[in-house]
Amino acid sequence: MYSKKRASIFAVLILAGVIAAGIAFFLPAPVQRQAPDVRFDLLDGRRLALADLRGSPVLVTFWATTCAPCVEELPDLIALYKEFNPRGFELVAVAMPYDPPLQVERFVRQYQIPYPIALDVGGDVTQAFGGVDFIPLAYLIDPAGNIVHHRTGKLNIGRIRRMVNKLLNTAGARE
Repeated sequence: MYSKKRASIFAVLILAGVIAAGIAFFLPAPVQRQAPDVRFDLLDGRRLALADLRGSPVLVTFWATTCAPCVEELPDLIALYKEFNPRGFELVAVAMPYDPPLQVERFVRQYQIPYPIALDVGGDVTQAFGGVDFIPLAYLIDPAGNIVHHRTGKLNIGRIRRMVNKLLNTAGARE
């Protein structure tokens, strides 16, 4: 009897630990650290330094052409970019190192993606952001260059829209 009760308690504790780990993994962590000093090799041949985007809020997303959630959130990202880019918002989407550049190029053309697409063939950008184990993954960077939000999995686009709008309003008030 005692051993069954003990096993039940142990099982409940294990289950609680697994649930807590799952929640911690999928909830956005409070973040306030400086974004890494990276340079993006863009699909169109240009090179773009993240530091050159200071003064603007920037969303950096990590994705792949074969990632279903990445494809699902594309319309939201395109709408977000079109809505806020005229006000100074920037979005850079980083294709994962294993995504073949020609496949990325075809994909971007097919979906008419208007924002810059970076190829990370050597994995330097993913490493600079601490490694990317799961995609989609996004980092929102404030105009001062601090990471203020990150999310693994599909973005809550309403929340990101509010955050970007607030960052744009704050940045505009300082100018």
